[in-house]
Amino acid sequence: MPRDYIPILIFVVVAAAFPIVTLLVAKLIRPSAPGKTKLEAYECGIAPETDTRGRYSIRFYLVAILFVIFDVETIFLLPWAIQFDALGLFGLIEMLVFLAILIVGYVWLFRQRALKWA
Repeated sequence: MPRDYIPILIFVVVAAAFPIVTLLVAKLIRPSAPGKTKLEAYECGIAPETDTRGRYSIRFYLVAILFVIFDVETIFLLPWAIQFDALGLFGLIEMLVFLAILIVGYVWLFRQRALKWA
């Protein structure tokens, strides 16, 4: 029985060794001449004005999260649109309720100035 697993063991060893050996060979044969200019961030030939690791306002992340939330909620419109004929008036009313809740949330966020991140 263990003889049947020898090809699998060989495959696992080769699969694990391949990336390691490839990286080591690439490190040995590639040219290495680091310098100040080579280590700078590439900015299309223009010298960078500030450090790339600047701080962002928390409002930037808040707007990004709100975008993802509203984007995911609008995905729920697709199954409804596909089954629109089968759902009839009940489906239309349910979707209008869903959209009303979504719009109320959006208006509340707009009034709280959560969407102004500048």
